[in-house]
Amino acid sequence: MKLDILAFGSHPDDVELGCSGTLAKEISKGKKVGIIDLTRGELGTRGTAETRDVESEEAAKILGVSVRLNMEFADGFFVNDKWHQIELIKMIRRYQPEIVFCNAVDDRHIDHAKGSQLVSDACFLSGLLKVDTKDDDGDGWQDPWRPKQVYHYIQWKNLKPDFVVDVTGFMDKKMDAVLAYKTQFYDPNSEEPETLISSKNFTDSVRYRARDMGRLVGTEYAEGFTAERYPAVDSVFDLI
Repeated sequence: MKLDILAFGSHPDDVELGCSGTLAKEISKGKKVGIIDLTRGELGTRGTAETRDVESEEAAKILGVSVRLNMEFADGFFVNDKWHQIELIKMIRRYQPEIVFCNAVDDRHIDHAKGSQLVSDACFLSGLLKVDTKDDDGDGWQDPWRPKQVYHYIQWKNLKPDFVVDVTGFMDKKMDAVLAYKTQFYDPNSEEPETLISSKNFTDSVRYRARDMGRLVGTEYAEGFTAERYPAVDSVFDLI
């Protein structure tokens, strides 16, 4: 299955928090979108890997993505080496996305920057003819494929975006997808330990940060991204 956009997250819920408004908007336009989580989030303070599996599937249904997979890399301990790169190259070549979204280039959680660079490197290597891979589904040797663009969504840190996407009209769906992770976010009845993301303040911040980003560009809500190459438009009138 060829995808238009393939979004990677180091943990289940990274994609939902970072760029799910943009994904929901593109899906509404008929684009085929997939999500690949690098780990199961098994080191998370709240919940378990098993609950995260269920929650990520529910979030995928809410967004309407075409495919969601988990690489089952080691949470907290995966590295950017040949083995991990090859595993991601197989996925990139299988789904042949035009655009890849991945973690922030710099962030509080060490897995975010690691995942960001790992995916970026895999996207480059995936385009090299002499990097040989076989699809694990048994479809044989894979052809090289390099996405046209790799964009990094913004997470905990308020990085300066290179561009923003107006997600007005899709914020409720984003919040529904985020809150599918019931074990991770604010629940006044939970008996699990408090974390930085389990507070009501954090849940509220998902919406007000998007609102503030929208305010800066004249829309109600927006999501910001950093780019590895200069973004280009066909006409200055494409800029709002």
